[in-house]
Amino acid sequence: MCLRNMLRYRNYLFNTLTSQCIMYQFVNCFFITTQQRFLVQSSSDQLKKENMQTVQLLSGYDMPIVGLGTWQAKAEDIENVVTFALEIGYRHIDTAFNYNNEEAIGEVLRKWFEKGGKREDLFITSKLPHYGNRPSDVEKFINLSLKKLGLDYLDMYLIHMPFAFKLDENAYTPAVHEDGTYVLDLDTNPVSVWKEMEEQVRKGRTKSIGLSNFNEKQVLDIWENAQIKPSNLQIELHAYLQQNSLRQLCQMHNIIITAYSPLASPGAKIHLQTKYKHNIENFPDLLGHPTVQKISAEYKKSPAQILLRYLLQIGVVVIPKSSSLERLKTNIDLFNFSLKEEETKLLSTLDKGPRGRIFNFLFFKGVENHPHYPFKDEL
Repeated sequence: MCLRNMLRYRNYLFNTLTSQCIMYQFVNCFFITTQQRFLVQSSSDQLKKENMQTVQLLSGYDMPIVGLGTWQAKAEDIENVVTFALEIGYRHIDTAFNYNNEEAIGEVLRKWFEKGGKREDLFITSKLPHYGNRPSDVEKFINLSLKKLGLDYLDMYLIHMPFAFKLDENAYTPAVHEDGTYVLDLDTNPVSVWKEMEEQVRKGRTKSIGLSNFNEKQVLDIWENAQIKPSNLQIELHAYLQQNSLRQLCQMHNIIITAYSPLASPGAKIHLQTKYKHNIENFPDLLGHPTVQKISAEYKKSPAQILLRYLLQIGVVVIPKSSSLERLKTNIDLFNFSLKEEETKLLSTLDKGPRGRIFNFLFFKGVENHPHYPFKDEL
């Protein structure tokens, strides 16, 4: 962040704290600010379909605090996974045009509605792809997502990335040069795209809008230029990358954060190698960390449950992905225990800062040359 923006952010924090006396505290697993309440209840009862816990967004709508991530989920696996997830109580499903599975998800939803499921009981998120990051393309891509999903509206529509690539019109994929570098679109910017995102709310195509993979300065730029404020920021967030400064900024603005890869994406290594020929050295094993294993043994819960519960208790929505039906059950069974303060403090020490980041998007060859690439400070 440049000096001007650091000073702007510092002054904003000072003025806001002074005038509104915002305080953050944990009391019996209640995450509280004077502007926002993120309630994570503990109960001896198992999760029931009708009582999935939610958080209220700035837009006024409720978002379930545990959802189903579908990145890397193959179309042929979607039917079993999403059908089972709906049966056991998932009501928040996260997808994206770029995941190439919206049509398969839409078929599951169609069957679920035919059996009596209600659209208003679901929270469906999709995303504008980085190769559609132009004001002229926003409406086209949200309509494509709605058609694939078989829906009249989305609950949340996110700008997937702050940077933009040119579109290969023949394949609806990013355009790529002969040398393998992506064709950067330098004639657009996130603020102009946001104006068209606002239009999608006004036209009833989505109830809420938000951002994904934006850094602090980029979030502030959108906030200061928005008529309809972003309700959600979806980012990589897990115990190795806890994003403390960005979380604080979002809390100050009542922007709910959703963590993708909340378990440090143990399956991503093979995916990145296979699809992008991109290798990550020393790929993290968060689930096997001794601290996580120790707390897991004490509670007789899986390491994944410990890590997901930790994120809920620090006020973060989680969307773990799994193709295992058993793990789908455990990933949502997070409400019959709570971590003690000393345990949350221990887990907070696992944070590696930017060194914990897995997804810097350098597998998009040449992306670091885009002016809106969000992690230039980490290169």
